[in-house]
Amino acid sequence: MSILNSYSLAGKVIVVTGGTGILGNAFIEAIVEAGGAVGILGRKKEVAEQRAADINAKGGKAIALVADVLQEDQLQVCKQQVLDAFGKIDGLVNAAGGNMPEGVLQPNESVFSMNMEGMKKTMDINLWGTLIPTQVFGEAIAATGNGSIVNISSMNSKRAITKVLGYNMGKAAVDCYNQWFAVELANRYGDKIRMNALAPGFFLTEQNRYLLTKKEGGYTERGESVIRQTPFKRFGNPDELQGALVWLLSDASKFVTGSMICVDGGFSIFGGV
Repeated sequence: MSILNSYSLAGKVIVVTGGTGILGNAFIEAIVEAGGAVGILGRKKEVAEQRAADINAKGGKAIALVADVLQEDQLQVCKQQVLDAFGKIDGLVNAAGGNMPEGVLQPNESVFSMNMEGMKKTMDINLWGTLIPTQVFGEAIAATGNGSIVNISSMNSKRAITKVLGYNMGKAAVDCYNQWFAVELANRYGDKIRMNALAPGFFLTEQNRYLLTKKEGGYTERGESVIRQTPFKRFGNPDELQGALVWLLSDASKFVTGSMICVDGGFSIFGGV
C-alpha cells in the first residue's frame, strides 16, 4: 500500500458522536473527504439530518443518528441503523462532551461550596459519554475485525485550567481510559483494533465562544490569557484537527495505540516564559 493510499478511509464506516457540534462537523467533513461513510450522531435531529442530506447530495455517504450518548438503549438503535445502512462499522470518534455551567466554579465562589451534582454531571457527559458509545459501537467494530477508535481529550486534561473543574476531571479520566482500554484491545485483538486520543487546544465552539471572545469583538480577559499561553498566538480553526483525525482513523497509523495527539498551537508544552 502506498503512503497516500494508507491515509484513505474509502470503504470504511465511521460513527461520530457529537456530530452536530462545530468540531463534530469538521470531523464528519474530514471523514467524507477521505472517502469514508459517516454516521452523524447527536441530540439535534434537524442538524444531523441536514448535515447528512448535504453530504449525500454531494455524492458522499452519511446517515443521521439521533441519541443521547448516556442512553445505551438509544445508542443500540443507532448501531443497528448504521449496520442496516452500511453493513458494518470500522471506526468511532467519541466527540460528544464539553463543559456545562453547573460544572464551573467562579473565582468569587467558595472552593468549599462547589456544585457537586453539577461537577458530576459534567464529568458524566465527558467520561461516560465516551465509555458507553465505545461499549456499543466497539462491539460492532470487533465484529468487523479491524478498526480504530478516537477519543477526544483536551488541554484541560494536561494542565490545570481554572473554573472548569468538572470538565478537567472528565477529560483526565478519558485519558486514563484511553490508555487502559488501548492495552485491553491489544491484548484481545492484537493490532486489529486501536484506540487513541486527539487533544485539541483552544478552538471556538458554541460552549466557549463567549468565555473567550466578546460579542462586540476582541478577546475576553480569559481569552487573552489563553492567547498568551499559546505560542502560535491564536485559537485553532476546526479544519486544523482534520489531518490528525484522518491519520488516527486510517491505516497510516496502524502501529499507533494508546497515544494522545495534541493539536494545540504549542499550548501544552509552553512554560509561559
